Amino acid sequence: MAAREYGQYCGVTRALELVGERWALLIVRDLLVGPRRYGDLAAGLPRIPSNILAARLKELQAAGVIRRVPRSRVIVYELTPYGRELEPVVLALGAWGFKAMGEPREEQVITPDSMTVALRTAFRPQVAQTLPATAYAGRFDHAELLIRVDGPTLDVTRGEAPADLSFVAGPGIHRLISGELTPDDAIAAGVVEVLGGRRGLLGRFASTFHLAS
Repeated sequence: MAAREYGQYCGVTRALELVGERWALLIVRDLLVGPRRYGDLAAGLPRIPSNILAARLKELQAAGVIRRVPRSRVIVYELTPYGRELEPVVLALGAWGFKAMGEPREEQVITPDSMTVALRTAFRPQVAQTLPATAYAGRFDHAELLIRVDGPTLDVTRGEAPADLSFVAGPGIHRLISGELTPDDAIAAGVVEVLGGRRGLLGRFASTFHLAS
């Protein structure tokens, strides 16, 4: 159990006692993408002090949210089935927080796991299932992601591979996802740079991934 107790008998209170400490839900966010070693988690949360990361991991383990498991001769952290139940909560928080993001600050970065979860949050399967299967290769700051959409199914993996559309974007990609900028305007403003493939597919991307701001 986390150190903080609120002294109330309430489901919301209990949830905050388990995952409401600072950094806890961001650890859960990254583990929703997949199991991670301690060093992977530290790299994905560059501002977290090592003692805080260690403490949060112990708290989340004690709460039954995550577990340590051996994999290929290393220890990784992964969500338990109970912890994975937090996925719709995290996605809903992402959609809610998106409305208040504003313009990115210079020191703010995009990590592979944060962008993966952002794409899951913005994904509109009901739109995607009406469109042809499409693969996008996106580079967001230092996060290189292959985004495959096939009907209502979304698959996001790290790395590069052949794609129907390749592009580069920074934190300003939120202006395209929110609908503030059209695809053509996003390209003209330098928010998105198309590297290869059919430029018109950026419109398909914007239709498939959308969040109201």
